[in-house]
Amino acid sequence: MNRLYWQTFGEGDRNLVLLHGWGLNAEVWRYIATRLTPHFRLHLVDLPGYGRSQGFGPMSLEEMADIVLAAAPEKAAWLGWSLGGLVASQIALIAPQRVEKLITVASSPCFSAQDDWPGIRPDVLHGFEHQLSEDFQRTVERFLALQTLGSDSARQDARMLKAVVLDQPMPSVAVLNGGLEILRQVDLRQAMCASPVPLLRIYGALDGLVPRKIATLLDELWPNSTSQVIEKAAHAPFVSHPDAICESIKHFMVTN
Repeated sequence: MNRLYWQTFGEGDRNLVLLHGWGLNAEVWRYIATRLTPHFRLHLVDLPGYGRSQGFGPMSLEEMADIVLAAAPEKAAWLGWSLGGLVASQIALIAPQRVEKLITVASSPCFSAQDDWPGIRPDVLHGFEHQLSEDFQRTVERFLALQTLGSDSARQDARMLKAVVLDQPMPSVAVLNGGLEILRQVDLRQAMCASPVPLLRIYGALDGLVPRKIATLLDELWPNSTSQVIEKAAHAPFVSHPDAICESIKHFMVTN
């Protein structure tokens, strides 16, 4: 059975859809959801194949975006973290009339490092794929540790992310490998140049997966977008700095 997990709650009259990152599920948003519910109607989604959205196999970014969009409100703002930022960006590209605003957190239009572009080295992504088949649990835990490395609350943040993973059904190795393939292959840098959707990009200054230099590069490439770098935050700034993230979201939603 392949059914998308989708939970809606909140007191606001504007829809905000939240998309999680690789290996995780919608529970990562619980900590900031309580801060946002007085202002928005929140939609928490487990991406296809992740968490409670079981029964899906590995898929392309386009396929994942189509499935999520089919279940979404007719008009909404979208918030995507890491891999979820790619999914939200793809949705903004294929259905801009349905995307009120777009917010990406610790995300990149091109996660894979290239000669002129900072990111994750291809051998690191290949290494994760190999390690998943060798030791599934340890590989996911290692990736979670990388996401918080450097922040003042790194150990506590890693424990929170690990608890989120273990409390819900785990994605299959095939689904996780499919997600790594998206991170390795997708490049939306040029496609997003022409996007008419208002865009806020939030980064962690200490992020080892999406280097802060990307913020500056995209400021030049996407001059109509806005960027914010949160100091002392790593790849999960909404965990380590929830108040700062929520204030940025609320401010962006009432401006531009």
